[in-house]
Amino acid sequence: MSQLEHRFDDGDPELPVLLLLHGTGGGPDDLLGLVDHLSPGSATLAPAGPVSENGMARWFRRLAEGVFDHEDVIVRAHQLADFVVGARERYGLAQRRIVAVGFSNGANIAAAVTLLRPDAVREAALFAGMAPLPDPPRLNLDGSRVFLANGRRDPMAPLGSADRLAEMLAERGAAVTRSLHPGGHQITADGLAAARDWL
Repeated sequence: MSQLEHRFDDGDPELPVLLLLHGTGGGPDDLLGLVDHLSPGSATLAPAGPVSENGMARWFRRLAEGVFDHEDVIVRAHQLADFVVGARERYGLAQRRIVAVGFSNGANIAAAVTLLRPDAVREAALFAGMAPLPDPPRLNLDGSRVFLANGRRDPMAPLGSADRLAEMLAERGAAVTRSLHPGGHQITADGLAAARDWL
């Protein structure tokens, strides 16, 4: 099993397992508060980002604000995917739905895993995410489902990049659901409600 520091909390076996992926500077506990809004009683698998940027945990390196190290995105996406595959076995999750829930940098790594490793993640709810790679391989993503919630005035995840991500996913066969709000880099109550309906 790919080693990532993480916490696992078992829940109702009839409900999806939520793979919680924090934003820059966060940790495994950051998104636990979303569970009651999205899928109360769900099990949670919450790893910690393995990359340090000035002491802040992240999922992959960046060269500057909004400029991703694409080679590192690919390496870290496979690392996270291997972790998820291993966790299925370790925690007996083989027959259960695993839904990635990511915010910001966590949404970006979830998007990368969805594009690169459908064996690990087939469902993802991405808040304030953007396209993590310029030209990912054209894998068949039939059966994948992705929910995207973005702000129209998000300076950190520009809407144009979120639009490109939606196009990439749809072109490869994924079912994409969008939710837009007028604000910036945040998770909104309306976005959570829409994600819960989608889930």
